[in-house]
Amino acid sequence: MKKLGFGYMRLPLLEQSNQTSFDYETLNRLVDTFMDRGFNYFDTALTYHEGRSEEALRKSLVERYPRQSFRVATKLPPRVLNSAEEQESIFQGQLSRCGVDYFDYYLVHNLGVSAYAQAEKFGTFDFVQEKKREGKIKYAGFSFHDSPELLERILSDHPDQDFVQLQINYLDWDNPSIQSRRCYEIARNHQIPIIVMEPCKGGNLAKVPQEAEDLMRRHAPKSSIPSWAIRFAAGLDGVFMVLSGMNTMDQIVDNTSYMANFHPINAEEQQILDRVVEIIHKDTAIPCTTCRYCEEGCPEHIAIPDYFSLYNSAKRAVTNNTTSQLVYYLNLASTHGKAEDCIGCGQCEDVCPQHLQISELLKNVSAEFDGKSLITNTK
Repeated sequence: MKKLGFGYMRLPLLEQSNQTSFDYETLNRLVDTFMDRGFNYFDTALTYHEGRSEEALRKSLVERYPRQSFRVATKLPPRVLNSAEEQESIFQGQLSRCGVDYFDYYLVHNLGVSAYAQAEKFGTFDFVQEKKREGKIKYAGFSFHDSPELLERILSDHPDQDFVQLQINYLDWDNPSIQSRRCYEIARNHQIPIIVMEPCKGGNLAKVPQEAEDLMRRHAPKSSIPSWAIRFAAGLDGVFMVLSGMNTMDQIVDNTSYMANFHPINAEEQQILDRVVEIIHKDTAIPCTTCRYCEEGCPEHIAIPDYFSLYNSAKRAVTNNTTSQLVYYLNLASTHGKAEDCIGCGQCEDVCPQHLQISELLKNVSAEFDGKSLITNTK
């Protein structure tokens, strides 16, 4: 099995403001190219794209290819559970939406302190193991976004896991909040196979500051910027799969070209990446990956990741003219809550994989955009 997986978290859309407006014509071509090039691992989840990602996988993949030709992974998020009994109906619904009789890989989703407590309360790990015994799951594991100490506890409490899915990329490797390196080392100590998510950190490592890009181009003029990030993750011992949320043909062609027979990052390239990390840290105001977990339960329906992206773009502006960012902000705010509408409930921060202080950061966004108009901005 080749090490590149197709993530169904950021699919091509007909309308960027509508997360369920899938562009199936484009998506089908992406799937076909991915499969034609010998890659066959596809990753979805119950909550992606407002609960419609599994359906998109069925239509673009399952209904168009023989079952034995591909591998499907999906996930059960403990945070949506109100009872242990719900797990059976959720699981059956996932089989139906994906159009399969079994899952190749099945994960307890997005474990942190509160989600793990919920999983333990409702016996989620036992439920998944039972489904594995029934033949409905081939490999059982979990995805994780929290401290190395909690990862150690989970792996010690549940040594029967077949794999763990971790956020690993060169930017977060020594990040004190994410601690990718320490989590990776704990997984290796437990000798558990690793799947990598967010190798490009939600696209943040696909387009880096110009100074960083120049460093990379001088060393490898023909290599894409994302290839550095994916090769970094794929070259780590114990990693058997790296996921990428690809939504354009250029991304598919590029990623499959170098991952068909990839070469790990070498010592000289690692020195370049160390310098790239320093440059990126100086350039990024809010390290959001646009996973959209924060949006799901927001009582004010604030477009949090979109606002963060616009804020980052505004802060990178070479001139003081941020008209373009304001246009997009005002358009979004016409159908969503404004940044200033945040009530500080904290539900977004409980589920944020990056451990961002979202309520405080929204105050910065509000100061940048709220109370402004296009007329005053252009004077």
